[in-house]
Amino acid sequence: MMSQQDKFDLAIVGAGIVGLAHALAAVRRGLSVVVIDRDAQANGASVRNFGFITVTGQERGQVWRRAMRSRDIWQEVAGPAGIDIIQRGTIVVARRPEARSVVEAFLQTEMGEGCSLLEPDDLRRQYPQLAGQDFAGALWSPYEVRVESREAIPRLAAFLAEQHGVEFRRETAVRGIEPPAIETSRGTVRADKVIVCPGDDLATLYPERIALYGVRRCKLQMMRLADPGFRLPSPVMSDLGLARYSGFGALPEATALRRRLESDQRHALDNGVHLIVVQSADGTLVVGDSHHYAATPDPFASERVDEIILEEFSAVFGGTPPRVLERWTGIYASAADHTMFADCPQKNVRMVMITSGTGASTSFAIAEEVIDELFGSTTADARKIA
Repeated sequence: MMSQQDKFDLAIVGAGIVGLAHALAAVRRGLSVVVIDRDAQANGASVRNFGFITVTGQERGQVWRRAMRSRDIWQEVAGPAGIDIIQRGTIVVARRPEARSVVEAFLQTEMGEGCSLLEPDDLRRQYPQLAGQDFAGALWSPYEVRVESREAIPRLAAFLAEQHGVEFRRETAVRGIEPPAIETSRGTVRADKVIVCPGDDLATLYPERIALYGVRRCKLQMMRLADPGFRLPSPVMSDLGLARYSGFGALPEATALRRRLESDQRHALDNGVHLIVVQSADGTLVVGDSHHYAATPDPFASERVDEIILEEFSAVFGGTPPRVLERWTGIYASAADHTMFADCPQKNVRMVMITSGTGASTSFAIAEEVIDELFGSTTADARKIA
């Protein structure tokens, strides 16, 4: 049902995590907000992921700082929004000596503060769920939190609507933007300023601006496995993640690991596979993922790619993986030279696209920066949008 309000301080196009993060940042400043989305509910990348708010391993510098800030905001809003934090921290298993060298180097950086190296005996004792007999150790990080995306995104939207008066206009397509008028399939919405959060829609709004950033799409494959009969207090990653995540992979020590993986697990690298395993409240495991890039990726999941993911699962946990209950693909916008961009296609309009698959991990911090830039900083030293 439409409210009687006919003018807003801010209109947000897109109700995924990026759009919701901007709505939160705006209402925290006392702004009136309307969120417009073409779908009836969240159905894209925001709900087809691990719900893993990842700090450790993010690109060194600004991206890592944004992840830390976003993690803090998740913890601030989780309770009031009724969002359960299911797991905390991360274990990154080092299966090979070359992986241990990356962990040791990481711990010497500012990003490693508060993290620690678990020796093989400590790892076996503290994490008996893991196979562990030949592991070279593991990195423990205390910083991560994990939510169930399928539940967290609708609960965050409900929290914004019920507690902060954000108006949602769903099943509504935006056809044109000339602030203060936003033309939609259900009439004109009026707002002083507009933030467009298009997700992986590269063609509907400002396609010529998106093209400047070399954006394409990334397809990933994920699975839900049956309850394995044990509980994981933290998400688990492995050597493949140490090579892929730039906070690790950009370290000089990662070169030797990458060479080893090219010899040992060429098919995994060719398919962009790295291992993340998280556990839901019902005991089931969400496992993935892979990365394939194209302007329009095909919609079909490869059985061989799933097998490669499960092979790494078995190498870390031992034995045969639990039964696969669900399989799905996700799509997100990707650009080789950008982790995100906040473009200014016209006066009083910003377009924000996260192009690194880190929406859940960085959106809240990015949204604060964008709102500061668009409405004026609330601090003496405004953060600069990169």
